[in-house]
Amino acid sequence: MPEVSLRPAAAADRALVERLWLMFHHDLSEFRGGLPDADGTFHGDQPGRVLTDADWAAYLLVLGTSPAGLVLVRGLTGPTRVLNAFFVVRGARRGGVGLDAVRQVVARHPGPWEIPFQDANVAAVHFWRRVAREIAGDAWAEERRAVPHRPDLPPDVWISFDTPPAQAS
Repeated sequence: MPEVSLRPAAAADRALVERLWLMFHHDLSEFRGGLPDADGTFHGDQPGRVLTDADWAAYLLVLGTSPAGLVLVRGLTGPTRVLNAFFVVRGARRGGVGLDAVRQVVARHPGPWEIPFQDANVAAVHFWRRVAREIAGDAWAEERRAVPHRPDLPPDVWISFDTPPAQAS
């Protein structure tokens, strides 16, 4: 599999970001019980907002010339970055693409990080704990938090760790 590259999404990428967002929410629907809206899309204005809001960063994962995923980070203007959305297309999973992409994103935004995911998503549980160990060693924590505005859902799992500022060479 080609090496993954990570590039910031630009305004010209809006349609691509929206399609990857749709695939991401389709995957999440298995764990959150969500159904698409009547037009076949999943609600949310996040894809458009992240391309214009200074508190957000959107990245595209690219393998060769093909889009392979989406990463949305929020909290860039605050004390803690949150990996708000992380999606790798199924055909690119299980080959190290996700771990490589997370490393690249975290390196671009050093400091405190939080990553939420669902306990019912067994693959995500294993993946995010591995990410925490590889990036932070033993210096990470895990807690459960209620999903805002969704008392019908079990709490999300949140992993937190800190990364040091990049060293000058």
